[in-house]
Amino acid sequence: MTRTCLALRHVHFEDLGTFAAPLAQAGYSLAYSDVGEPDFCAGDPLAPDLLVVLGGPVGVYEEQAYPFLARERTFIATRLAAGLPTLGICLGAQLVAAALGSRIFPTGIKEIGFAALTLTAQGEASPLRHLAGIPVLHWHGDTYALPPGAQNLASSSMVEQQAFAIGSNVLALQFHPEAGLAKAEQWLVGHAAELAAAEIDLARLRQDWTQRGHDLATAAEAVVGEWLAQLNQGK
Repeated sequence: MTRTCLALRHVHFEDLGTFAAPLAQAGYSLAYSDVGEPDFCAGDPLAPDLLVVLGGPVGVYEEQAYPFLARERTFIATRLAAGLPTLGICLGAQLVAAALGSRIFPTGIKEIGFAALTLTAQGEASPLRHLAGIPVLHWHGDTYALPPGAQNLASSSMVEQQAFAIGSNVLALQFHPEAGLAKAEQWLVGHAAELAAAEIDLARLRQDWTQRGHDLATAAEAVVGEWLAQLNQGK
């Protein structure tokens, strides 16, 4: 039986990326709900078998400037209260944390580029074990306080909180394992102003993406495949 995956998308090129293939292989039909479209967070948050909340270049705390954030957080919170499978990536991870009552705040730095994670003991026992020793793409300036009842799965040399899980159904990743090489140039152009302000070496970032993108994609597919296999659908 086909399962449904709804992805909340904030920037068109920040899509499911390399996660799309393992989701399809696991029997999920994929649908997007895009910011600015009439259907964004307009449906039943309990209806999809899986909700994925994608990244974007805004802060969770910027609700006055971006009113959709309040509606989106309520949508996510309703789903989390029901214990249904939910995956957050970068902004999505922060929205999941906020929906659970945690504080989201600027780190004071821009962590942009490829670097390996340090997995906690819980992370090593989780699907994130496939990322051990694999440089992942970091691209954020905010972070979150670990939600109550969550397990911290990973950190980096710059930011302590990089991933958390609550039970088997909630996974939040502050980094970008899904960002495949195929859309790298769209990311670089789409976030040109942020990259320039942070004085990121574009040549170095592009080279790292070229050199590390394949290994990251392979590991990311393994992470998603294992996580999907252990979900408790509860529906």
